[in-house]
Amino acid sequence: MPDLDGRVAVVTGASRGVGRGVALGLAEAGAIVYATGRSISKEAFATDKIIPVRCDHTNDREVEAVFQRISDEQERLDILVNNVWGGYAGMVESGEFTWPRPFWEQPLWRWDAMFQAGVRAHYVAGIHAARTMVKQGSGLIVNISFWAAQKHIGNVAYGVSKAATDKLTFDMAHELRRHNVTVVSMYPGLVRTESVMEAAAFLDLSNSESPQFIGRAVAALAADPNLMQKSGQVLVAAAMAQEYGFADIDGKRPRPLTLEQV
Repeated sequence: MPDLDGRVAVVTGASRGVGRGVALGLAEAGAIVYATGRSISKEAFATDKIIPVRCDHTNDREVEAVFQRISDEQERLDILVNNVWGGYAGMVESGEFTWPRPFWEQPLWRWDAMFQAGVRAHYVAGIHAARTMVKQGSGLIVNISFWAAQKHIGNVAYGVSKAATDKLTFDMAHELRRHNVTVVSMYPGLVRTESVMEAAAFLDLSNSESPQFIGRAVAALAADPNLMQKSGQVLVAAAMAQEYGFADIDGKRPRPLTLEQV
């Protein structure tokens, strides 16, 4: 297990799902983790390593307050995981599953949700994190993204938002490279989140991942002494398990998927 003792992390959108799993994975490795979310609570975590902070990442003042608190309490920030995401809200409207509709039949609010509580939220959190990381001359920013950035999956807005996230990663990495700050995009596979498990009877979960598996991927990456070599890249969580030699919480090692397989 990687040793992140003394490292300070913030994970956005950590109330549930992938975000909660990332917070748990980083805490498991010894990091102090500030876990943000609009409905987050201490009861969601059984460790003192995780500090829950209520924050709406579409509210710039609340976001600024989170990072100011971290600065005041810890005087450093080593890891930011941008996971907050508003794009899955309201997938069913008036009893109809509207998610896969063609773009001209999509509600405009879906685009706004993906960019306001997704791409823009990552950008704003990245600004605050980068200011601290540049001063200390080190850091890691992980933007949770997906294969929809590279092929049509779901709908147009989804693909554009994920492509924007990957471009955000590439350009942030370019500007932060001389400051020894690494930025990557990370692709999970099929993650056994609460919403996925609600539909488990209809899904093949044989190659799925726990939310905490993504946290273990981030932890392994953060402990890599050659971290900067990966800056600007898209990393697949399951492929990282093969590279770094970690397994999921059930002892299994999910098979990495390729673009052709998703």
